[in-house]
Amino acid sequence: MKVVDFHCDVLCKLLLDEHLTFQDSKPGSLDVTYERLKAAGTVLQTFAIYIPESLNGRLEPILESVDRFYQQVLACKEMMLVRSAQDLELCLKTGKIGALLSLEGVDGLQGQISMLRILHQLGIRAAGLTWNHANWAADGAMEPRGGGLTAAGRRFVEECNELDIMVDVSHLSERAFWDVAELSQKPFLASHSNARAICDHPRNLNDRQITEIINKDGMLGITFVPWFVSSAETVVIDDLLRHIDHICELGGEKHIMLGSDFDGIDRYISGLTHPGELNSFTDALLKRFTSLQTEQFMSGNAMRFLRSNLPVS
Repeated sequence: MKVVDFHCDVLCKLLLDEHLTFQDSKPGSLDVTYERLKAAGTVLQTFAIYIPESLNGRLEPILESVDRFYQQVLACKEMMLVRSAQDLELCLKTGKIGALLSLEGVDGLQGQISMLRILHQLGIRAAGLTWNHANWAADGAMEPRGGGLTAAGRRFVEECNELDIMVDVSHLSERAFWDVAELSQKPFLASHSNARAICDHPRNLNDRQITEIINKDGMLGITFVPWFVSSAETVVIDDLLRHIDHICELGGEKHIMLGSDFDGIDRYISGLTHPGELNSFTDALLKRFTSLQTEQFMSGNAMRFLRSNLPVS
């Protein structure tokens, strides 16, 4: 079954360790590798640019991450940069794996919207304003004061709409989420968040937020971060399915996609530690949902969203 995954942190690991390679699937290296994506039947993988706090606040690490993307990910002959809906269709036609570039936190842009336009030219097609804390654009989900978008953050969202950069709300505070919902003229997404009604974690979305994303024709990336799935010591795939059940009950069947967060976690759902193990997840889905529903969750919903929200060419 085809796979679309809207979030992984490979680029951060490649940024921090120059000895790692995207082609390397040896134990202890990367969760997401070229060979594992091929084995999983992946048609598109989104690669997030996440800059750890020790390097955050400067543009250089962002540009270095873009360089890692071009030099390592796109160096693989069967990987193809996806900038547009036309590129996406070409991937499907040629059998190549699409690689979409996203930005997770805009601290390093230092409020300069011109830097966003430059990153758009380099291939950025999705952007989240914050990580967990506050920056010049907005408050994150873990910021105690729970503020919303700043004036500069509002300009950022407006420019994303102009550039056809998809706005990602996964790490935003609830107030900032609602600011985006009010301001954005285009559908937005939560690339890697689950349902707070099932697991009460600040990074998960409450029912009102999930319903708003559904009503705005946005997308929810079900994430494999164990502590976003369950508070149990050992988290299993059935725990993850409870989030999918709940979102479907809210009317979100056509708005569910995957946002694994592989390479951004150091603990895993049992039996789901890298893309090569996604067959176990697919098998579990097929026991509870139809083959059509399962195909939608694994790739179909995300492909529909991308066809509608990427630039045409």
